Amino acid sequence: MKRYLVFALVGPFVGGFLLLLTTTYQSGYWTQTSLSEVGKLFVVFFKTLQYSYLFGFLPSLMIGAVDDILMHVRRVGPVLRMLLVGLFAFILASLTYGSRGSDSGAVQFILYGLVGFVPAVLSSWFVHHYVEEPQPAAAS
Repeated sequence: MKRYLVFALVGPFVGGFLLLLTTTYQSGYWTQTSLSEVGKLFVVFFKTLQYSYLFGFLPSLMIGAVDDILMHVRRVGPVLRMLLVGLFAFILASLTYGSRGSDSGAVQFILYGLVGFVPAVLSSWFVHHYVEEPQPAAAS
């Protein structure tokens, strides 16, 4: 149960911030930006944080379920599990967000894929290090 709580708390927060960074980059916001403009970015992030949780809650729980399933496969270690969960989230986020806007191409595919990859790997890493995982029973 703690696994899903970690995914539900970390995923929308980090994913929402990365989605905001990606969309501002795609719009050309960073070409002429001063320090006050960066402050505005954080204000927008905190004002839209409730929507990040609203729309990112269920996808984060689904990625947490994939992590939970892979945790029960004996041959999949923690590092491989993090990478597989990240790859799955990368593909889902790229397909979900990659068709937004008029731009298309490899840069947009990778940027929107990282919106899914980074929170998934980070959440899986937190779960591995800070949540007790059940150990398989020893064969007698």
